[in-house]
Amino acid sequence: MDDSATAGRSAGGETVDGVLGALADPTRRRLLDLLAAQGEATATTLAGRLPVSRQAVVKHLAVLDAAGLVAGHRAGREVRYAVRPAALADTARWMAGLAADWDRRPARV
Repeated sequence: MDDSATAGRSAGGETVDGVLGALADPTRRRLLDLLAAQGEATATTLAGRLPVSRQAVVKHLAVLDAAGLVAGHRAGREVRYAVRPAALADTARWMAGLAADWDRRPARV
């Protein structure tokens, strides 16, 4: 991997590795889909839409939060979660750069 591809792996403090690791799990991808559709939601609301417990949802949200993909804020007794698109956008830019590098390579026969 060349330096340009490696350099893009840590943009704005968010690492591509963390984002890709978080997105490797289908339940976490589904949580992001639900949050993107709803805007924001509590772990309890999200658990009602998934075949996992509220506690499992909280653990998945913690992974997504650590990767910079969601953020929670307290609203009274609830914690409401919403998507943070910056880390995903950084990862998409890194992937686009990687794809462009591959496109520039001569075709091997």
